[in-house]
Amino acid sequence: MDIKIFGKKPAEGRGRCDVGKARLEYGIEKIAGGLMVIGTVRGGPGRFEIVRMPAPREFLLNNWQSWGPTQKVSRDQRFPELEAIHRDYSPFVFSPVPDLMLRGPVSDYFAAGESFLAGFLASRVAHPFFVVEGGDLVGYLDYFDFRADQPVALEPLILLEGTPVESLLGRYAALAQAENRVVVNPWNPAGWCSWYHYFGKLEWADVLKNLDIARSVPGFPFEVFQVDDGYQTDIGDWLEGRAGYPGLSGMAEAIRSRGFRAGIWTAPFSAAETSRLFRNHPDWMVSEGGRPKPCYRGWKKTIYALDTGRADVQAWLGEVFSAIKAAGFDYFKIDFLFAAAMPGERARPLTPIQAYREGLKAVREAIGPSSFLLGCGAPLLPSAGLVDGMRIGEDTAPYWKTKPSAFQGPNAYFALKNALTRSFMHKTLWLNDPDCLLLRSSQIELAENERTCYALAAGALDNMILDSDDLSLIDKAGRAVLEQALNLRGGRAVVRGLLGDDFYLVESRGGPAGAVDLAVNLSDDRRLYKERAVPPRSAVLVR
Repeated sequence: MDIKIFGKKPAEGRGRCDVGKARLEYGIEKIAGGLMVIGTVRGGPGRFEIVRMPAPREFLLNNWQSWGPTQKVSRDQRFPELEAIHRDYSPFVFSPVPDLMLRGPVSDYFAAGESFLAGFLASRVAHPFFVVEGGDLVGYLDYFDFRADQPVALEPLILLEGTPVESLLGRYAALAQAENRVVVNPWNPAGWCSWYHYFGKLEWADVLKNLDIARSVPGFPFEVFQVDDGYQTDIGDWLEGRAGYPGLSGMAEAIRSRGFRAGIWTAPFSAAETSRLFRNHPDWMVSEGGRPKPCYRGWKKTIYALDTGRADVQAWLGEVFSAIKAAGFDYFKIDFLFAAAMPGERARPLTPIQAYREGLKAVREAIGPSSFLLGCGAPLLPSAGLVDGMRIGEDTAPYWKTKPSAFQGPNAYFALKNALTRSFMHKTLWLNDPDCLLLRSSQIELAENERTCYALAAGALDNMILDSDDLSLIDKAGRAVLEQALNLRGGRAVVRGLLGDDFYLVESRGGPAGAVDLAVNLSDDRRLYKERAVPPRSAVLVR
């Protein structure tokens, strides 16, 4: 492959060059299967090119955050649906460099084809990404307006060749794990979440009802009970409970007294325009032209982003999460995290990536190492080493698929697809959360085969498993599917078919269930595997 690094044919050794108003010093080293580029930058580099190579006809694109896809794309593919998302929701939800996304494929952190992978191992200061320019795939680092008076380490880049792509992704994940010093939490949770049945209309009586069912009905071997959005008075006012709730301590005590770990949802880096937080502290928000800068639309409101690089904001985050921890919660789902990485004016000269990581570190420090931290709507690589679990796909939904693009979710199809395509991140960068199982047979559009497919795939992938139903609507057959999914966990899974078309083989080895081969057919057509018929939208165990 014709590759150029800093405009030159790569060769082992050291070099230096100027980019913008910055001086780069770099080294190119041989590693198993390829090359690694390391170095430092000093000055104001802005956005600059590191590597350029011929763009393959098709490759795996990766979006920067939880809700975006990892999926096969063509080099000339366009995503016109992003125009409406940028206009109506936020230009920053799927990229901190949204000016590029409407022109063609943008792949954040890595891009992989049949026999190559180019990937950055960290995102601690800069945002790394790849774009298609003409016939080339080009890797960039964006330092935004950052200026380094002293040398700052480049985000390391690796270039690997070989087959199959699954092996390259495994190698990439292992190197990223080492680079970010990730220690994987040994507790892989199973539990219940309120969101996908009750959504924002959750009442405290609903939580109590499901707690009692989970404790008394066989077939619900949950460890954690997580209260999602709906308990708080507004986005940003996390310590103020809505009418009818017993306060944070009362909520946690009710869950813990029934034998479960208490879990709770927040969106800690967001503040609604109607919140007390925003009214009292507009100066705490990322700004533009000296005024708070809108980040996204949600809850039929304008939502602003906290400037998480500020010392007073970090102190507030510490106070909030210390209070929630003291109330008895030790499982924290934190959502809409991309907000803290929105470009804008900040009190300190930090890149959006640095500001995001400082906010995440403040939360992590407040809850302590024994609590479980689940990221969602989160920039992926900057979170490595700071979270225990990560939602790795768009929201699921009580229907299979109604929209043609992963950028237009939610639906069960794209949520499950990302659980498969991002399987290599599991137990290397964090524990993968494929989003919740939906096992009720009524008040839902998912067919039995679709519900079972989702559950068995999550189990064979050894993912986190949380159900999100009114438990009174799950019959004996649904409880049996949950049991089967949980029994498939514990192995080390590799997914084949990542560059195919909606047909995957999950190979799990070393777990309590022994050798497991699960054929997963997400397509609308019947497929065959080892002379076994795999119906549409179904999963079949093949021993």
